[in-house]
Amino acid sequence: MTSSLKRNWLITGVSSGFGRILAQAALARGDSVAGTLRRAEQIAEFEALAPGRAHGICLDVTDFERIPPAIAEALAALGHIDILVNNAGYGLFGAIEEASPREFERVMDTNFTGPLRLIQAVLPHMRSRGKGNIINFSSLAGVIGMPGVGLYCSAKFALEGMTESLAAELAPFGIEVTLVEPGGFRTNFAGSSLAIVAEPIAAYDSTPAGKTRQHISSYYGREPGDPVKGMQAVLQMLDAPKAPLRLVLGADAVKAIREKLARATGELEAWESVSVATALDPDSVVS
Repeated sequence: MTSSLKRNWLITGVSSGFGRILAQAALARGDSVAGTLRRAEQIAEFEALAPGRAHGICLDVTDFERIPPAIAEALAALGHIDILVNNAGYGLFGAIEEASPREFERVMDTNFTGPLRLIQAVLPHMRSRGKGNIINFSSLAGVIGMPGVGLYCSAKFALEGMTESLAAELAPFGIEVTLVEPGGFRTNFAGSSLAIVAEPIAAYDSTPAGKTRQHISSYYGREPGDPVKGMQAVLQMLDAPKAPLRLVLGADAVKAIREKLARATGELEAWESVSVATALDPDSVVS
């Protein structure tokens, strides 16, 4: 598929998974892509995908000091950045009590703070041009809190809140912001990208959190979503006149989110009389 509109992309985490597939799809359209990789030896292989249009940049998104120079490298290679895609991330599995402070810091740095720092670094450039797209890869776990993956959910919930505020802040500058919320897709998420807490607590073994920790690796290769079709949906979104704030990917995610919204609406209505009864009486005096 080709497009008459050529775009310049900066995509984090292009060594595999969604990042690699999206980069390949963008390059197939004739676009140019600066992609981040954690190891320098991966750069040549990535650039061979489209010599002159694929540019590899060595960056671990948790190396915050390296982010501004990486943005400068991308701008030097591309000239300008139309689309920033914060894709790099991984899941941490285990009950909240089981995770060490370092495990929590790493999952937050990778899934939230790294994307935040990249956005802050690229925004002066996008604002000066008066246009751009920022795409933050969230997850179904950024919409629904799940046992056994609570710290990953925490990072993605933080990303969702930041992104929703960011969209409102950047609208006056002509910059569109989108959250991509995939369900289960056949990437390396439950394979080589999987992380499990180092010190599990036996008391959780028979609980939903423990079962998630124990069996998540068996989900690898059984996910219902096709990642190639998923990234084509992202391209379709970008070709639309206006990008949505949220793009849900996968029938499993649509179903689960719809059920959560129904539960939230039911709970809101059930407790509405209690909620609204907290209004201050007109003749009350509050000291």
